[in-house]
Amino acid sequence: MWQQMAEFFRNKRALNYGGLFVCLVLLGYALYAQYGLQLEPCPLCIFQRVAVIAMAAVFLLAALHNPGRNGTLVYAVMLGIAGAAGMGVAGRHVWLQNLPPEKVPACGPGLEFMLDAFPLFEVLEVVLTGSGECATVDWSFLGLSMPACVLIAITLLTVAGVSANVLNVVKPR
Repeated sequence: MWQQMAEFFRNKRALNYGGLFVCLVLLGYALYAQYGLQLEPCPLCIFQRVAVIAMAAVFLLAALHNPGRNGTLVYAVMLGIAGAAGMGVAGRHVWLQNLPPEKVPACGPGLEFMLDAFPLFEVLEVVLTGSGECATVDWSFLGLSMPACVLIAITLLTVAGVSANVLNVVKPR
């Protein structure tokens, strides 16, 4: 059994499929929270989903392609970039949720309206600044808000994905 586990962790293709699976579970729960629990996502939540989708796409491409040395490094860098973006957005969200009430920014227009009315870079600036709706904690697990759980998950996925692809460069499969 231990040999099979060790073999699994040496197989970058299996690890990339595993990363894809975790991303799909995260996205599935986000959709369940939105439609099943009726928790409407704020703009920062949507951006976190985009980061997880980007990571899922890279994991899928890396698993299907099963590249050699250079391709593996490219996928590791792409995972690192998508993960860093997701960690930045989730970290900002957690920071907003932990501000004192008097420091929380006022609520702004919805993301759909902003995308229709403003240029993309202005929308990004407004969303990353945050708004009052992003500071609301509607859900928690073990005392952690959903953005905090996403921050932990994206951090672990990024470390695991980059490690799986970089450490396995010596012996591509």
